[in-house]
Amino acid sequence: MRTGIAPSARRRTVLKWLAGSIAGVGLSDLGPRLALAAEPPMQVGDAAMALELDAELRSRVIARQGSTVEPLTDFEASETLRLADGQRIDHFAFVDQRSEPVEDMHGRGTRHVLRGRADEGIEKEIDIVFYDRHPGFALMRVAYRNVGAATVRIEGWINGAHVLKPATGARDYWSFSGASYDDRRDWVQQVRAGFDQRNFMGMNASDYGGGTPVVDVWRRDYGLAVGHVETVPKLLALPLAMTGAGARIAVECDQTVALAPGESFSTYDTFVAVHRGDYFATLDLYSRILAERGMSQAKVPAAAYEPIWCAWGYERGFTVEQVVGTLPKAKELGLHWAVLDDGWQTAVGDWYLDRKKFPRGDADMIALVKAIKAAGMKPKLWIAPLAAHPGSDLFRNHADLLLLDKNGAKQEVTWWDSFYLCPAYPETLERSKALTRKIMGEWAFAALKLDGQHLNSAAPCYNPAHKHERPEESVEKLKDFWQAIYQEAIAINPDAVIEICPCGTSQAFHNMPYMNQAVASDPESSWQVRHKGKTIKALMGPSAAYAGDHVELSDKGNDFASTVGIGAVVSTKFTWPRDPKPKNSFLLTAQKEPEWRRWIALYNEKRLPEGRYRGELYDIGFDKPETHLITKDGRCYYALYADRWDGPVELRGLGKGRYTVADCWTGTTIGPASARANRISVSFERFLLLEATPLDGT
Repeated sequence: MRTGIAPSARRRTVLKWLAGSIAGVGLSDLGPRLALAAEPPMQVGDAAMALELDAELRSRVIARQGSTVEPLTDFEASETLRLADGQRIDHFAFVDQRSEPVEDMHGRGTRHVLRGRADEGIEKEIDIVFYDRHPGFALMRVAYRNVGAATVRIEGWINGAHVLKPATGARDYWSFSGASYDDRRDWVQQVRAGFDQRNFMGMNASDYGGGTPVVDVWRRDYGLAVGHVETVPKLLALPLAMTGAGARIAVECDQTVALAPGESFSTYDTFVAVHRGDYFATLDLYSRILAERGMSQAKVPAAAYEPIWCAWGYERGFTVEQVVGTLPKAKELGLHWAVLDDGWQTAVGDWYLDRKKFPRGDADMIALVKAIKAAGMKPKLWIAPLAAHPGSDLFRNHADLLLLDKNGAKQEVTWWDSFYLCPAYPETLERSKALTRKIMGEWAFAALKLDGQHLNSAAPCYNPAHKHERPEESVEKLKDFWQAIYQEAIAINPDAVIEICPCGTSQAFHNMPYMNQAVASDPESSWQVRHKGKTIKALMGPSAAYAGDHVELSDKGNDFASTVGIGAVVSTKFTWPRDPKPKNSFLLTAQKEPEWRRWIALYNEKRLPEGRYRGELYDIGFDKPETHLITKDGRCYYALYADRWDGPVELRGLGKGRYTVADCWTGTTIGPASARANRISVSFERFLLLEATPLDGT
């Protein structure tokens, strides 16, 4: 939250509304609300949306499409303050308004500034900007100034509070929430009666937190989204709740400010957006706006698209002989990466080689890397940064690295029975950079798998040894930690693949520019594989290298179709020729091998992640069957999912001319199609993968 000089007090005696103009009305101390109660609403907006504000600066959101105008919400107090005594300031009698052209990193646009004053002696100035190249997306900052005689103690603020009304004749909603929870819930959910999710962007458990600061709720026709566009993570909430009037969303921040007379503060930069279709358009636009603010996504090396075998099927008890013995089968099946997972180290935090597995130390690890390369594969190594096990030397001898809460307690990382290290402490960073140099340089691994649910965010740090200016530095500088690791790796190998796998959390957008491969991150269903893929393609780009994670984690442990169809990189953790675990075995049996071989071959033939994911063309909530489209080399690839489907489907996105449509899995020709005749009848169970190929001469 920013504090500083007061908002502009410029006035105009003639106020110009979009709907006309009226004479300015002076305020009296006795009845400012009554004086302006009869004034007509003001409108600011663009071709896709408008915000309409009344005489108390309450607002409603209007969708525009050509000559069609539809109010999506009713008037309500959308930008408000919460005081320390529990009082809410939500009525601000209108004072003045101005509009002016603006041109900055987002291009040309129009800034609208509206000012109002509350009876409690607080003046509000709302700064709303619409940019020509980003229709339907209103950037907003709100400033508050104390014009009274006494200090006002503020405990929080709200921006963009709106209730999306139900569509005529229906109360169906779908939603995207970017927050993380330890129950690893779906990011995309249906919103029904009783739905209430706070979506706090800080820690929602000791080691689950962070995410993408956007909440989006949509009907079949229109959607509404809010969030913040700051270039560092912020500790605020994006609540979504079903009410009697509809689905409510907002940006809410708990922040204590003692505002003395004459002082002011500003909220973070937030937004309100209107869209059609599902949430993909919002996240795609959000990502492009953040790129314009300096957060461009990383370059994707070709190797990031290559299919993966991971030794995690053997779990922590693996032997080097088991890993090396599986390489020929993995290569034979068409897999190009070999990942050495958890279990090579003595302890999380120390990262010493386990001498039972690597008796000659570094020489044995280097020999394993050479064996992987000799097998025609690329080596990737797993680590869990920012954690230290209590039995490690690091924990015993360098407790100064630990992240501590306000009571001096350590922050637990549950899976590895470890504790957080503070990412904003320079010594933590230097040790992690040195480890990166050893792995990528001395040992010559080609990639890093950075793993753990705790990687997504961090709690505020109160460790006195760190001398933080603010406890929130640990939250805001986490992205700088990942940037340093990424830069260290690519300085050694410009084509290095850097994967951040924040186990089950909602991927933190502010970390994404410092990774070039995303992952489904311990999906609990094929539905998660698919909607996480759609989310990543929106945020990291339509050709993002997104891995579906081990196929053994999908429905029935074999749903390659959900990975291949949405343009995700194939990954598996099978064991071979035997599995030492009688239970929870991932053995590649003679029965399973033909299926694995066939799917991997199909993946290598089509390489769909390198195509363009067209997430804007199908609504993942309302369109049935669930459909995804990728375009590549002039062809259209459709992936359809349902328990069972018999009936017509619409092939959107076809170009000019005629196409022939075939089943990718069976090779069966289904028939012709074109942009004008794009409905075909199909029958399938679980999945159907279609390839539409242009006919020559058309």
